[in-house]
Amino acid sequence: MVARKKKSRACGHEGSIPSPPGYSAIPVKFSEKQLSSHYLYVRQHRVRQDTQSTWPPNRTLFILNVPPYCTEECLSRLLSPCGAIKTVELQVKPDLAESPKEPKSKFFHPKPIPGFQVAYVVFQKPSGVSAALNLKGPLLVSTESHPVKSGIHKWISDYEDSVLDPEALRVDIDTFMEAYDKKVAEEETKAKEEEGVPDEEGWVKVTRRSRRPVLPRTEAASLRVLEREKRKRARKELLNFYAWQHRETKMEHLAQLRKKFEEDKQRIELMRAQRKFRPY
Repeated sequence: MVARKKKSRACGHEGSIPSPPGYSAIPVKFSEKQLSSHYLYVRQHRVRQDTQSTWPPNRTLFILNVPPYCTEECLSRLLSPCGAIKTVELQVKPDLAESPKEPKSKFFHPKPIPGFQVAYVVFQKPSGVSAALNLKGPLLVSTESHPVKSGIHKWISDYEDSVLDPEALRVDIDTFMEAYDKKVAEEETKAKEEEGVPDEEGWVKVTRRSRRPVLPRTEAASLRVLEREKRKRARKELLNFYAWQHRETKMEHLAQLRKKFEEDKQRIELMRAQRKFRPY
């Protein structure tokens, strides 16, 4: 009897949707054929009072436990009934503070994140967050109108997307370089105008153009600098200060004397050989 009560309690607990404290659970299925549901845990994005955030807290929905097959487009489509969505971004882990974002390229995509992820969904209005927190499921990721590729079909699609169009890439690079050259020219023009001009307090801003030009470092110049540093260190060293320095100096002097004595002997032998009488 007791075992039956425990079993009924366990079944009743399994019927409820488990979720961490402060989160709401939204069941999600990959397709209609899937029997069990996967749960997304959502809450309104909040940060500490003295911390700046990249996303607006009143219009941002923070999502945990996002499966690998759920992309940014899938999340935008699943949550679009709650309201107009401005941006959707997937990350490996939550951002605790404001950090600069790198601009995305339409040609070079970042490496896909393996495993489960977290997501930040920014709505156009705060009412979208409230509607998403009260959303009931299960939500279908892959439907007939919006199929999601998986397995080998997804690998083939990813490979085809990785092959770039050379002409479109060239046009994009040329456009970027033109904008970059224009920006550099404007900065140089502005620096040239500000060169030597004092501000309201009389201070003169030092720019790159006002500095003395530096000669390019060549291999010969590098060797001269090294020799100069070596001579400078040799002058600072204390010579014949320690007993072992005295011994080494005497041994080096004796070795030089022996070497010179052997060279002199060879020179004398050579001179004697050259003085022999050769009548023919």
